[in-house]
Amino acid sequence: MKEVGEAPPFSGFERTIAARYLRARRKEGFISVIAGFSFLGIALGVATLIIVMAVMNGFRTELLSKILGFTGHVTVLSDRAGAIANYDQAAAALKTAPGVTSAIPYVEGQVMVSSQRQATGALVRGMREADLKTLPSVNNAKLRGTLDGFDKSGGIAVGWRLAWKHGVSLGDTLTLISPEGPETVMGSAPRIRAYPVVAIFEIGMSDYDNSVIYMPFEEAQEYFVQDGGATAIEVMVDNPDAVEQRIAGMQGKTSDLQFLSWRRTNEAFFNALQVERNVMFLILTLIILVAALNIISGLIMLVKDKGRDIAILRTMGASSGSVQRIFFMTGAAIGVAGTVAGLILGVVVCLNIESIRQFFSWISGTELFSPELYYLSRLPAEMNFNETMIVAVMSLALSFLATLYPARRAAKLDPVEALRYE
Repeated sequence: MKEVGEAPPFSGFERTIAARYLRARRKEGFISVIAGFSFLGIALGVATLIIVMAVMNGFRTELLSKILGFTGHVTVLSDRAGAIANYDQAAAALKTAPGVTSAIPYVEGQVMVSSQRQATGALVRGMREADLKTLPSVNNAKLRGTLDGFDKSGGIAVGWRLAWKHGVSLGDTLTLISPEGPETVMGSAPRIRAYPVVAIFEIGMSDYDNSVIYMPFEEAQEYFVQDGGATAIEVMVDNPDAVEQRIAGMQGKTSDLQFLSWRRTNEAFFNALQVERNVMFLILTLIILVAALNIISGLIMLVKDKGRDIAILRTMGASSGSVQRIFFMTGAAIGVAGTVAGLILGVVVCLNIESIRQFFSWISGTELFSPELYYLSRLPAEMNFNETMIVAVMSLALSFLATLYPARRAAKLDPVEALRYE
């Protein structure tokens, strides 16, 4: 018959004793409470870390898609003060550069929007109908009205928040006031015109939905006195992350133009978002670390309480390695169970994050993550498989490391000394 000491590593004998130690009796209830808190701490830490990282990824992706959907990957401006005169030829030349998917000239200017309700500032962008229809952020299922015949409509397309703020709908008029009007003997006179609303769009980013107006290209040229020119050319490329390499290819196609990539124009914003993401990761990792320290304290108390049992096992022939593995499995089981529970909880919350936000908004009677503050109309969550696995592996590693000291302490316990003081 095989002796206890001859049992292979992680045998059924060792697993049985480890499982028994996880089911504390009445006098060991305090140790069981510590194990329970350790389990909850690891589960909540892993879930929180997964949820926060997914939300941060979602924010970055959504903001990047909304910002680039409006401003483009590269903004091409004239090297000299004023508009781009040969904009059609420049756009055609830019389209031939490697990696360029589109080049759209536009006219842009600031105006005051006036209605019977109030007056607010807005950004007017003049674009051709064909170009405007290529923008998925504008021409989508949420568009009210139509862009058909936009060039000849003499009307404007406005964001839904701007329309709501002014209390207008399709067919109503908005008055646009620009300080850059015709020259008179008294100086530049403001240009005041009323335009019917022919379309209402929803980009999904509150800043744009609240303050952007699209106008027919030729009408915008005349309204902003661009003298047949374009303010800039909006260029889209196949790979936004390789935008600098694409700019190098575009520079040889035209002259007297300057190129601004989305990285340069939004550098401070996205750098701040990345720093916040990294800091949140480090802070939330401390939750898992604290839970791992609870495993250490719980196992140390368990070793002290089970001194007599350890001594009896040693005298029956159990090796010090066997004792060490028993307590290692006891602590590791808490870490594995907590990590798995945290993964499940984190994934479930991420998949239902918007419904959960709406539920808590309903419960509290307040709007959580207001679009006016967070720019987005919904709470996004984008899980990254590699990041999720890193969180799980980190949690397991901390849990396993936390068991090493108490397990080694149990293995070094002298059975004679343990039985002497019982």
